[in-house]
This record gives sequence, C-alpha cells and structure tokens, in this order.
Amino acid sequence: MELPKFNETFLPILEILSDEKIIKGRELIRLVEEKYYSNLPIELLSQITKSGDRVIENRIAWGKSYLKKGGLVQYPERGLVQITEKGKSAGKENVSLEKIQSDVINFYEPEKNTAKAVTIYSSSPQDLIDNGFEQIEREVKNELLLKLKEVDPYAFEKMILILLKKMGYGEFIETAKSGDGGIDGIINEDQLGLEKIYIQAKRYSETKVRETDIRNFIGAMSGDTRKGIFVTTSSFDEKAKTKARNAHHSIILIDGCKLVDLMHKFNVGVQIKSTYEIKILDNDFFDSTDI
Repeated sequence: MELPKFNETFLPILEILSDEKIIKGRELIRLVEEKYYSNLPIELLSQITKSGDRVIENRIAWGKSYLKKGGLVQYPERGLVQITEKGKSAGKENVSLEKIQSDVINFYEPEKNTAKAVTIYSSSPQDLIDNGFEQIEREVKNELLLKLKEVDPYAFEKMILILLKKMGYGEFIETAKSGDGGIDGIINEDQLGLEKIYIQAKRYSETKVRETDIRNFIGAMSGDTRKGIFVTTSSFDEKAKTKARNAHHSIILIDGCKLVDLMHKFNVGVQIKSTYEIKILDNDFFDSTDI
C-alpha cells in the first residue's frame, strides 16, 4: 500500500464537494482523508514532507489547487472551496481519472496577475520551483484572510497596529474600546513621534466599507493630524474610494487582499516553516590554480 499521488485525489475531492456546499479548504482535506484514506496504515498517514507537513494533507491540498486551475472547483472566497458546473458534470459522468487529469493540464496556468504562464510540460526546473512557491504563497494568504475574518474585532485592531510597527513605523497607542470616535489606534509615522497617523480597522466578512464609513473616519480625526489608514478584511465600494481620494486628508485604504500581502511580506500571522538550499556548480573552484 502507498499514499495516493496528488492527482489521484481529484475524484475523491470532487465526490466530497458534489453536494455543492461551500466549505473551508482545511475541512475539505480532513473529509477527503477521513472518507477515502483513513484505512491506510498509520506509518503511511504519519509521513511528513521536508517542510514538516503531513504528506497526505499536502497531496490533497495540491489536488484541490490543480482542480481549481482546471476549472472543476472554485474559490468563492479566500480559504473556501466549491465545486463548479464543470466539476459537477465530471462527477455525474463518472469520467476517468485520466480525463480529469487531461482537463486540469489543459487548463493549468497561473492566476491572471502572474507575470508569466508556466505549463507542466514546458517548464524548466526553476520555473517549476518558482510556480510552486507562488501557489504555496496564494494558499497561505487564502488561509490567512479567512483566519482574520474569524478573530475577535479588538484582536484584529491590535494585529493591524503590530503590522504597522513591523513595517517600520514608530510606537502605537491603542484607543479605548468604546467612545473612540471611530479611531482604533494611533501610530507614530516616525520613531520620534513627530507625525501621527490615525488608524481605523474593520473586520468584515462580506460587508464592503462604504462612503459613510470613510466620512465618519475623517470626522473622527482630530486637528493634530491629516493622515489616516483605513484597513478592512473585505473591500471598499467605489464611493468609499472616491471619498478617500478626494478628502483633504491623506487616507490610505488597505483591503483584504492588500492586507494579507503586507502580513505575508512582514511575517505577521505567518512564520517561515522551512528553508531550501539550491546549489550550483562553483566554477571558481575548478578554475583555481591553487588546487
């Protein structure tokens, strides 16, 4: 007996998602393993990758990712997964694993914002490494945003202040949890505190930040600063963006996607799990006359 290859998880994933429900990516992995692979020997299920992940979970996760590329599943929201019409059809027709693999390969390409297209059959080793890192990063950001939407609102406010400090700003001050007039924190623009920036943090699951939210934020800013940062886990509607852009104050808007980009970059809420070394030939060694 052996663990399934990542492509062998395609059919089990589609079967678990066949009821069309939207579920968390981590829950999908658990359900697939529980239903299809729980009978495997414990020594197989306990195997880990070089980065410390369980191999079975890693392969199911990659199966999900490739099915998304093939258009058989979709991510309606970061961290969530759902079967598509194409995926439902594949399940109903009980098509072969080879047919699904063919569809995945034919549709496989990086996200729209990726700089270059990399396919399975025309990739250099470096292309495959780079593309793999990009996919892992997207998955981590998906999970990070989903986690942020679940944390306590006050804890979320503190996380934003911690992020800004790690980005190089000065010390921060948390405002009172009530009667703060729409200000969740104040940070120093510099280490000496010569300039202050007011912070508003809204932990929303679906609701967009609207113009009234921006207007209230501007109104809450005292006369000692004209700079503010409004952060949300969701997004801003067009009127909110226009209000911030046309305000006399300088207001930076950070939506959920930008937020997880910054948190990932500055290692807030994430950690480095493993580091890989890639070695190349040392031509200087062979050219040295001292050998």
